[in-house]
Amino acid sequence: MDVLTILGVIIGFAALIGGNFLEGGSWSSLINGSAALIVVGGTLGAAMLQTPMNSFRRAGLLFRWIFWSPAKSCQSGIKLVVSWSMAARKEGLLGLENASEHEPDKFAQKGLQLLVDGSEPEVIRRVMETDLIVKEQRDLEAVQFYECMGGYAPTIGIIGAVIGLIHVMQHLSEPDQLGPGIAVAFVATIYGVVLANLLFLPVANKLKGCIKEQSHYRELIIEGIISIAEGENPKAIEMKLSGFLG
Repeated sequence: MDVLTILGVIIGFAALIGGNFLEGGSWSSLINGSAALIVVGGTLGAAMLQTPMNSFRRAGLLFRWIFWSPAKSCQSGIKLVVSWSMAARKEGLLGLENASEHEPDKFAQKGLQLLVDGSEPEVIRRVMETDLIVKEQRDLEAVQFYECMGGYAPTIGIIGAVIGLIHVMQHLSEPDQLGPGIAVAFVATIYGVVLANLLFLPVANKLKGCIKEQSHYRELIIEGIISIAEGENPKAIEMKLSGFLG
């Protein structure tokens, strides 16, 4: 679990709530059911309206990545590729068939299978790079769902505030209700801005980072498998791939 993500959420909302209390506010000044319904429901509806069903489903699956990133370390990837290289050097490319069958990463498994089948290095690179691009694009399209919510939330919050002010204007003959009414109306604006900047946009950027790390790891796997296909020495492969460690 990503501790930094949890700390970020706690610190962000704690600062907001703590600042409210330091200014003399209370829980009641931040809680408004109708404002929450307008902002959350309106934002979700607008984002769903422009998101294809496949991307919407994928966005839900990707959400867990902000706590448990699927990206593996390049260091572990290098060790894995070197172990494959040593096996291929001792037993030939057919010796990687067992590794292919037991490899949990589908992307790496496809590369190993291409190796075992005797595919040319150019063919392996073309197939795996296409697979990488397609997977990356699919994930980035799913992340756009959270970016959309981050873009719509502040505007929907303003709409909620305007709706609240309309109701306030209906009670102009009751001055004692104007102050509290206006305060409640602007709670919707707070919800929209807070959700956008403390939740939706950070989630989108976090997921983009996870996707970038995952693609970087897959690029390492591609280069490693191509090197094995070209018969390079395991030590040379290790030195070449060390460049991915940055």
